[in-house]
Amino acid sequence: MHGRGPRGRARGDALGVRVAVVFNPVSGHVPPGRRARAVRAALAHAGAEVTWLETSADDPGTGAAARAVRDGAEVVLVSGGDGTVMACAAALAHTGVPLAVLPGGTGNLFAANLGIPTELARAVEVALTGARRPIDVGVDGDARFLVMAGIGVDAAMLAATAPTLKRRLGWLAYVRSALGALRYPEDWFTLAVDGGVPIRRRASCVLVANLGRIQGGVRIVRGARPDDGFLDVAVIRARSVSDWVQVASRVVAGGRWGAVRVETFRARRIEVRSATPQPIEYDGDVRPPLDRLRVEVDPAALLVCVPRAGHAQG
Repeated sequence: MHGRGPRGRARGDALGVRVAVVFNPVSGHVPPGRRARAVRAALAHAGAEVTWLETSADDPGTGAAARAVRDGAEVVLVSGGDGTVMACAAALAHTGVPLAVLPGGTGNLFAANLGIPTELARAVEVALTGARRPIDVGVDGDARFLVMAGIGVDAAMLAATAPTLKRRLGWLAYVRSALGALRYPEDWFTLAVDGGVPIRRRASCVLVANLGRIQGGVRIVRGARPDDGFLDVAVIRARSVSDWVQVASRVVAGGRWGAVRVETFRARRIEVRSATPQPIEYDGDVRPPLDRLRVEVDPAALLVCVPRAGHAQG
């Protein structure tokens, strides 16, 4: 028996599948015209029926994805960065219409965590005939995230990374910003995990992860899975270049090394308060400084197209 594709279609028979492409023309380092032509050609070769929708300054992708659902798309393909993916996910959650990721951004953390191919033809194949995996979504008021939210130095680092540098250097641009953020001051954070007794920690940042890997493939939160109904919280304290190297190279083991401490929790709901306002980020989308992060998990909210063999484990 053949596996099933979008809404019951047999695997390998993508002809006539109604797809919508949400295309961000300013993502990544490939000229948008060339990237658009490549995507259109790959979908035409696969025999898909395509509706083409582009993001704009007024609509980062949520409105386009919602329109695609209303118009009967069987799968929504996103060609853009993690911010575009996140914006589309906000519209696709709880609709039953799967989201597929095509290479097109700088970090592409969401795709990398789920083992989605970076080669366009293979990514299109996954979109049209791959498995559909339900995953959790992180929610903070009107904000959503699929990979990670953070408050503190990680958000400061992302805010300092110029878009032009990201287009030129890719994820290595974040390394340069990280070096500049090494002396970012620590703060006192108070955490309430699933409504329990608050705990107080002095730290560089607090990360709330649905998926565990960050730029460069570093697994910053071990054991994080996007389909377990939990979020994984990491409280990180580091004071020097050496400390951050240890965080990057040994965080998978947990514990304490010199001045570095990585403390982890699992939660369905987490509230983080800082003594002073701190920058906040959701999947790389940096928000103005606030003194709180209040996040909960929305279990199995989103269907995502993933490779059929050997699903990545977040």
